[in-house]
Amino acid sequence: MSEGPEQPEQTATAEPQPQAQGEAPGEAAASSEWGRVAADGSVFVHTAEGERQIGSWAAGTPQEGLAFYQRKFDGLKAEVELLEKRLSTAHLDAKDADASIAKLREQLVEPHAIGDLDALRKRLDKLGELAEQRRAAKREARARQQAEAAVHKERIVAEAESLAQSAEWKTTGERLRALVDEWKQVPRLDRKSDDELWSRFSTARSAFAKRRKTHFAQLDAEREEVRARKEALVEEAESLAESTDWANTAQRFRDLMKQWKTAGRAQREVEDKLWERFKHAQDTFFAARNADLDQRDAGFRENQSRKEELLAEAQKLLPVTDLKAARHALRGIQARWEEIGPVPRETKPRLEGALRDVERAVADAEQAEWKRTNPEAKARAEATVRQLEASIAKFEKELERARAAGQQRKIDDAEAALAARHEWLAQAQAALDEFTR
Repeated sequence: MSEGPEQPEQTATAEPQPQAQGEAPGEAAASSEWGRVAADGSVFVHTAEGERQIGSWAAGTPQEGLAFYQRKFDGLKAEVELLEKRLSTAHLDAKDADASIAKLREQLVEPHAIGDLDALRKRLDKLGELAEQRRAAKREARARQQAEAAVHKERIVAEAESLAQSAEWKTTGERLRALVDEWKQVPRLDRKSDDELWSRFSTARSAFAKRRKTHFAQLDAEREEVRARKEALVEEAESLAESTDWANTAQRFRDLMKQWKTAGRAQREVEDKLWERFKHAQDTFFAARNADLDQRDAGFRENQSRKEELLAEAQKLLPVTDLKAARHALRGIQARWEEIGPVPRETKPRLEGALRDVERAVADAEQAEWKRTNPEAKARAEATVRQLEASIAKFEKELERARAAGQQRKIDDAEAALAARHEWLAQAQAALDEFTR
């Protein structure tokens, strides 16, 4: 078979080889370790199975033909070496590697090339084994990655399910969003497993979202009720802002404030505006009331001075030595005290408290006098003294008889009884003396 018009490169003439059978004497031939080109242009390659003709050469000398077929081998060898390098140093897709190996295998079935084809085929077989190892390693890595991804996604789902009943709306919502982002970073599993896990994850998120929506809808409804209640409180406060019924209105404002504190909270914006109106009405009333009281207090300074003088007069009655005179004087002081009228607010507790101290002292003196002059109490004290005196006389006679009889035990008993009764008599006599002072 004649090769095409490609012109082979010039190469050195191979060493003379023994004349092959069938060659005419004197014809030039070219040969190498792995093949030869006969003088008639026939091209042969040496393999483990023996010599095989792979073509014919008519485009030049046998030496040029041999060089040409050797270059064809070098081209195949270069492709195998390039594939070896790509498999060992670069990330070559398994599919691409298989395609390259298959193509080279096809080219090495009956190649038109002279070289160590058996060794080149063995190298290609090793590349096939390496590709299979790479493929197995990739399968193992993917299986490992899938297992890790399954564990990772299961953990994400478990955490989401544990958060589904949480009432920490803000932090839980943020955490679930972070889990979604985390899910997106994890490799996909097989469709069935991935869909099942995603369904659980989605269900947990939906359950939380539904509960949160219900909660805030209820909260909005409650806040609307609070707004209505506080709106009514504000309107009443504003209607009272100009009142001059100081005492009753001040008490009503205190009641409104208690209701405000227990009414709950509306939306922040609404709450702030309502509070601003409520406080303005409250401040308006109390500012007017305080101004009026300050003006009245200025007119009460003279009353304060007069009550200070009366208080000094009352305090001179203490201590009470003449109850009748003290009682009479105090009644006059009390009458004049009431006639004077109000004093400034800040002095009223001190002045009235000091007067009550005097009134209490006179009342205590009256109570002590009543106890001292109580006829029934005096009669009871006199009877007690008489009883003790009779008892003492009785025990004195018993003591004399015991001494006369020499009965020591009776002597001791009588002396002990007399000592006790003498002590009781002294106390009873002191109580009786209180009625005779």
